[in-house]
Amino acid sequence: MQRGFRVVAVSAIVAGATLVSRADVTPPSQAAEIQLQLGNLFFSEGRFNESLEAYQHALATGDVPRLRAARSGVIQSALRVAEFETARREAEALVTSSPRDAEAVSLYGDSLWASGLFEQAEEKYKDALSMVPELARGRHGLARSLMARNQLDGAMNQAQAALLLAPRDLEIHHTVGAIYERMHKYEEAAAAFGNYVNLLPDKDNSLKAKWSRAEIGFLRSFGRRVPFEMDPGADQIVHTVDFKLVNGKIVVRAKINDGKQDLIVDTGSENTIITRPTAQRFGVNPITYTLSAGVGDVGLRALQLARINSLEIGSLKVRNVLCLIKDPPLVNFPIKETEVFSPLALGFSMAIDYKAHTLTFAKHLPPAPQDLELPLRLYRLATVRGVVGADHQADFIVDTGGEVISISQATAIALNRPATERRIALKVYGASGWDKDAFLMPGVDLAFDTIRYKNLPVVVLNLSAPSALLGFQVGGIVGHKFLSRYHVGFDLERSVLRLKEAS
Repeated sequence: MQRGFRVVAVSAIVAGATLVSRADVTPPSQAAEIQLQLGNLFFSEGRFNESLEAYQHALATGDVPRLRAARSGVIQSALRVAEFETARREAEALVTSSPRDAEAVSLYGDSLWASGLFEQAEEKYKDALSMVPELARGRHGLARSLMARNQLDGAMNQAQAALLLAPRDLEIHHTVGAIYERMHKYEEAAAAFGNYVNLLPDKDNSLKAKWSRAEIGFLRSFGRRVPFEMDPGADQIVHTVDFKLVNGKIVVRAKINDGKQDLIVDTGSENTIITRPTAQRFGVNPITYTLSAGVGDVGLRALQLARINSLEIGSLKVRNVLCLIKDPPLVNFPIKETEVFSPLALGFSMAIDYKAHTLTFAKHLPPAPQDLELPLRLYRLATVRGVVGADHQADFIVDTGGEVISISQATAIALNRPATERRIALKVYGASGWDKDAFLMPGVDLAFDTIRYKNLPVVVLNLSAPSALLGFQVGGIVGHKFLSRYHVGFDLERSVLRLKEAS
């Protein structure tokens, strides 16, 4: 019956909105109120594309409170459908009109976060909390920021405080689950994700609920096993292994369930990933499916979740390692899919000496000389901030498995280059297939603090699917061409990327 009442309510509001457009007799303030009600209803049902449209219609009002409510609705809806530019634009307008409104400032922080500007977002969350210390969304934003800086205990404290203030905010439950998962507390993570599913508007049929339940089942499949278990004292050891450089990719020798296997060190992956033949050869059995995303026209891709009983790399041995199996494999793929791992995904900081061909990783990375430190954020993937063109700030994935320096289509559009500019089409294959829209853009200025490139040709990629899955706009990727000039250190404890030019 409740579902029926809601359908009737939607029908009534839609009919009212239709009368406005035909008869033009409803006052503008009432028309905006109708659109606000419609947007609120669609939003509560999880129909975010429709709520975004309704809230955008409601922006056509001179009534200040309604305009503020409409802007808030546009921002929240746009963030949920990965319309990051729309969210940022409206959030800037909202905070300009209400600079002392804590909720507006926190929403602006959310829009900055979704733009990949994590440091600026954290400042806004702190500003909002200085106005209203018990603001749930401000504490939630700060929790995500602390998690990205690997301060997991502080992140959990902020997230739990947010939950006490807003126990029915499903995003906060999801963030709590993500923090527990980073802590390798899988049972607690599963419980938090279960709360998230129960609060979804269409928990019985939605794809979000389906994929979340699969994740919960996988986490609980560990049972009494300790995720990423190591021998006592192993987390105090500094591990160093030699590597081969093959086509710009770092390749190390490893053991998967006691079977020898080459792995590519790929910080552009948030998990260890193996192919189906390798999984079958070493007895790695799939448990369920999950969603993944990468460069390529497939976009979002279903892969199998599994558990490696034992992973050995040099002197490090880790048991019960979460991994993905590339199954189903890509068809008509001209490049052989490979096995990859990232020390970052295992919770280790790491350093790469491209000249000596050595990889060092440890929970506590020893200090090393550097020419430059860049703020590093690890929110699923490791990222640093760059400036493209004169002043466009963008978030770049630091990808040891990548080859070139690339920018996203969204970043390319923000540069406002002439529409008549020549585009050099490229054949680019990524983790999700062929990116048919990829092209080379010449003459791009790019900077990472004091590292500056003038008139650099960069590859433009469609990064919409990874951005949507990550929850923030990926501005670009820096791979081997950038990194191989330096001794590179990913220090998770201090949240910095250290670079020292190789002699």
